[in-house]
Amino acid sequence: MSLWTSLEPASATVDPGGSTRVRLRLRNTGDVVDEYRFEPVGPVAPWTSVEPQTLRLYPGTTGTVELTFAPPRTPDAAAGPNPYAVRITSTEHPEATTVPEGNLTITPFTEVRAELVPPTVKGRFRGRPRLAVDNLGNTKLTASVSGSDNGDQLSYDIRPGNLQIEPGRAAFVKTTLKPRRIIWFGSKEQRPYTLNVLRSGVNPLPVEGTYVQRGFLPRWLATFFGVFMALAITFVMLWIAYKPNVRTGATEKTAEAGATLAPSPSATSTPPLPPAPAATTTPPAADSGATAGAGGSGDGGGAGPTVTAKPKTDTAATAVNRLAAHDPSGRHICYRSYVRGEGWQKPACDGTVSGTVGQDKPIKALNIAVYGVQGSAANVMVYDPQSTSGQGKWKPNWTAIVADGKDNYVGSTKKNAPYLVTFVYNVGSGQACNMVKVRDQDWSGQACNNARPDLNTAGAFDNSRWIEAIKLTV
Repeated sequence: MSLWTSLEPASATVDPGGSTRVRLRLRNTGDVVDEYRFEPVGPVAPWTSVEPQTLRLYPGTTGTVELTFAPPRTPDAAAGPNPYAVRITSTEHPEATTVPEGNLTITPFTEVRAELVPPTVKGRFRGRPRLAVDNLGNTKLTASVSGSDNGDQLSYDIRPGNLQIEPGRAAFVKTTLKPRRIIWFGSKEQRPYTLNVLRSGVNPLPVEGTYVQRGFLPRWLATFFGVFMALAITFVMLWIAYKPNVRTGATEKTAEAGATLAPSPSATSTPPLPPAPAATTTPPAADSGATAGAGGSGDGGGAGPTVTAKPKTDTAATAVNRLAAHDPSGRHICYRSYVRGEGWQKPACDGTVSGTVGQDKPIKALNIAVYGVQGSAANVMVYDPQSTSGQGKWKPNWTAIVADGKDNYVGSTKKNAPYLVTFVYNVGSGQACNMVKVRDQDWSGQACNNARPDLNTAGAFDNSRWIEAIKLTV
């Protein structure tokens, strides 16, 4: 078969759910009229159509067919380059085929669906729902899961806390909910909660559920115990008020026996109480030392040691509460950094710098406290020496929502603890903002996000670029 072919263009790009076209030109270089049939082959053949499917050419003439690629928006359309080919069969020479080849690049897309199974769980001391996370995109999904609720009424044990899901696959996250307060008596109470699927660079995906907490003992049993205790108390009071008197007829015999056996009265009276100790005036140890020092004499044995109280640590909470005392209607955030080689720094507040700049000293832990924003919660990504993706690893769980004026800690101050790569936090009202300085980079611009379930992210997610300094505002 004598045939010349050309794909225009040889490489094309298409979005899943969309379509693109490639032109196939061919020329009959033989000596006879020939008819050609076209058949797509390769992994993208199911999504490829050829128009027309047959083409008749005279010797020396050129024809064109259109290849249309329309991959679906499903995980089957794998992201990245995909080779394709078209098998051309001649009517005159069916034993000889021509197969021009090209390359089709499918762009990536992300689509995540999450569902609680079951959405409502019941229990007295715990509930165990499962979160099903489906990766409906065509690239690998990396995410973490955290839990939250209004009023911090539940604690969350989430396993695994971090997920990696291949396209078209699903993963189940086991969650154990534990109420912070046990209902001993009374009816059940509903406690709504939210599990958030967190992904880098996008808003979290919230999944809402309900934990129905039952009372430890039913209400009728509490009523029964109350009535029983009231009857018991009433019976005891009546017994004391109307206790029967027991009288005996052997009065005479008892009197005679008493007259015979009664001992003579003792001549010794009750001994007197010991006298009260005399009041003495002893000056305090500090005053004695002061007096001895002022007189310039004395043997020094009468003065006690001077005890100096250790000053209280100035944390983020003590700093934010000082601001709140002067501005009770304002919104404030204070924070301090645990810097490698230095330890805890003094608190910084409302957009001032915490950490170091250009000194090659990473931050290993953060202490934050807020006021006027309905509490804060936080999590960190830390350095991972075993990472294969170039990113750090998230801590398994977020902190609980810490109330205004209280200390919240993330990271670790242990000697060999990893440094912080990324820091995320949220607040209950208003906005949360940050500016961050990471290794070998300039200060970032200010980034702000709304109140939870939104979260504010500071850092580069890069294993080799730790956080050096940070500025936070609310």
